[in-house]
Amino acid sequence: MQFASGPDPTDLLTLPWSTPLEKWPREKLVSLPRGISRHVVRFVRIGGIVYAIKEISQGLAEHEYEQLRELARLSIPVVQAVGVVANRFTPEGEPLDAALVTKHLRFSLPYRALFSRRIDPDLEPKLLDALAELLVRLHLAGFAWKDCSLSNTLFRRDAGALAAYLVDAETGELRESLSNGQRWQDLEIVETNVAGELLDLQMSGMLPESIDPLETAISVVQRYEKLWDLLTEPQTVGDEEWWRIEQRLRKLNELGYDVAQIQVSEHADNPRIMVQTQVVDAGHHRRRLFSLTGIDVQENQARRILNDLDTYRSQAVMPGTDVDEDTVAHHYVTDVYDPVIEAIPGDLRDKLEPAEVFHEVLEHRWFLSESMGREVSMADATRSYVDTVLRYRPDEKAFLDSSLMGVGSLDDDGALDDFSERAAAGEDTGPW
Repeated sequence: MQFASGPDPTDLLTLPWSTPLEKWPREKLVSLPRGISRHVVRFVRIGGIVYAIKEISQGLAEHEYEQLRELARLSIPVVQAVGVVANRFTPEGEPLDAALVTKHLRFSLPYRALFSRRIDPDLEPKLLDALAELLVRLHLAGFAWKDCSLSNTLFRRDAGALAAYLVDAETGELRESLSNGQRWQDLEIVETNVAGELLDLQMSGMLPESIDPLETAISVVQRYEKLWDLLTEPQTVGDEEWWRIEQRLRKLNELGYDVAQIQVSEHADNPRIMVQTQVVDAGHHRRRLFSLTGIDVQENQARRILNDLDTYRSQAVMPGTDVDEDTVAHHYVTDVYDPVIEAIPGDLRDKLEPAEVFHEVLEHRWFLSESMGREVSMADATRSYVDTVLRYRPDEKAFLDSSLMGVGSLDDDGALDDFSERAAAGEDTGPW
């Protein structure tokens, strides 16, 4: 047996690799919601870390491992590749497929889980925006996905929006750049796949009647085109219109993108100047927040925290004083951010990831202040949020729902079997 070098292969070596994945003992497995897969997929927990294991041919496993590692190096949101287990044999000497090991993305949910719970009335546009942006980022990096779908994507909450992560890269190819034809091939695939997935949800009764699967799938391509044009389309300006370039750069920063350089081309027979912005990877606000505070969060969460940091700076720093941004950020983390996170009771910390809790506390504080007609302190807003909102939310760190598991998903204590039987009989199965 060979194990590709990874951060923590020692614990993983204790798993029953000489047994086909579909026959692994249930005490080794944990149940988590997942999308539709062509391969056998299982989840295991070792040392508090959940790993996803996919049984696949050695060539595809090694290819996907390398693709995921390279995309992560380019700061593309993907699951973390841990290793490949190859040359597997049963005790009888029968060869087995290789296994790709990745870390499960904490606080993430597949699209079926999001639709089943339906706690967000604006779920569809957020989901489609996230998928379209992920595809744009992949194409800017030169990655042709070739199997773009909701099933191959995981979603995490991002300050009220959703952030999309690539899960399956076995068919993808990373190149220096993509032609328009290669990009359009991906767009045709995503339109077909999303339409099929939404039709499946419709047949399952999870899709609202107002949502047309085909029109919604087409809208993914429209969202992609709008963002792609904004990021890549050349802009022509006159001699006195350089403010329009500044306006565009600010818009790109607002969307989370940085600009590496500006290429200017001026032709003798045309007094106007065409400016081609060269966009680098997204994460403008995330990188800025991390450099100031050491807090590593999603892009929209970072934008929300930075906005509150700016408000804190204007209120906490006396006019005319010269206090550098790093010092203000340090005080903000100590006086504002950390107290909110530390105030969350231990039994509620699996409800949402910390940055999303902080975002919701800020929103909760605003609504409380509006209703009371006065400024509500962060401490009071945090206590109110914990008691009236967070306590009643389902856990998202490891959300379980047997109706989403697919064939072969297991639960250590058999609770899912009981859940399925009661759900099929029409009995109340609780808040999930």
